[in-house]
Amino acid sequence: MNLRLLRYFVSTVDAGSATRAAGSLHVTQPVLSRQLRQLEQDLSLTLFERQGHRLTLTPAGSQFLPLARALLRQADEVERAAASIASGRLDQLHLAVPATTLSDVVAPFLATLRPDDPVPIVRQVDPRGADAALRSGADLAIVARPPSPAQASQALAVLPIWAQIPAEDVWAGRKSVDVSELLERALLLLTEDFRPRQLLDEAVAAAGLSYHQPVECTNAQVAQALAAAGRGVAVVSDDPRFGLVPVGLTGPAGAVRIHLYAAWDPQHHAAPTLADLADRLARFCVDRYGDSVRPG
Repeated sequence: MNLRLLRYFVSTVDAGSATRAAGSLHVTQPVLSRQLRQLEQDLSLTLFERQGHRLTLTPAGSQFLPLARALLRQADEVERAAASIASGRLDQLHLAVPATTLSDVVAPFLATLRPDDPVPIVRQVDPRGADAALRSGADLAIVARPPSPAQASQALAVLPIWAQIPAEDVWAGRKSVDVSELLERALLLLTEDFRPRQLLDEAVAAAGLSYHQPVECTNAQVAQALAAAGRGVAVVSDDPRFGLVPVGLTGPAGAVRIHLYAAWDPQHHAAPTLADLADRLARFCVDRYGDSVRPG
C-alpha cells in the first residue's frame, strides 16, 4: 500500500477540502484529485462523495479513516526507530529489574536521569536470568547472578542481606548476627524464587541447619510490615522501612550478600549508551550506600 496516497487521503479529510489540502501538501488540486482516485482504485473503495469541488467521506471512507491513521502512525514509529538505530541513539530503554531492587536501587536511579536520556520502560526480570530477559526484548537487564560470558555486563554493587528488627529488639545495636542465631527466632522470609531467600538458604544449608516453620512472604515490604508489628525478623535486602533496624547476616562463608549486575547484548545498536547507563548506575549505588557496596 502506498503510504504517500494514504497521507494525501488523511490530509484531505483533516483540511476539510481538496483545495486547502493541496496547499498544505504543496501539490496542485488536479494532482491531489488524481492521487485520491488512484487510492480508491487501489483499495476498490469509494472514499469520497464528490459534489463539484466539495468532498464528503462516504460510509466506507469513514470506516477506513481510523485504519489509515493507525497505519501512518505505525509507519512514523518505524521511521523513527530506524533513524534511532542508524544513529546509535536509544529513545526508549526497556529495563528488566528484580522486584527486590526496583524500589530501593533502580527507581531512585531513574529519578536522576537527564532530559537527553532514553525514556525508561520497566518490567520484572525474567526469573531464568539475563539471557532470557534480553531475548524477550529488554535492552538492559539488572540481575543477581553473574551474566553469561556471551553478554556484555558490569558488576553494579554488593548489597547486604539484612535481618530487620524493631528498634527495641535485643539485637538492636549489633552489626551482625550469625545464621545459627537467626534460626532461633521467628522468621519472615521471602519465597524461594527471590534471590535473597536463595542466598539465605545456601548459608543455612552450609551451616548444616534448617528452618522451623518460617512465615513466607511474596513481597519484601509485607515482611517488613509484619516485623514492625512484632511478628518476627524480616530477612530482606531492601532498605529498612517502618522504623526497623537492619542487622547484617553472616554464615560459614562470611557475610550474606547479594551481587547485582547489569547485562546487555554486545551487538545492541546502542551498546555504548547501555554501557554508560550501567556505569552510572554502579556509581549511583556507591553514592547511595557508600563505598562498602563497590564490587571487589
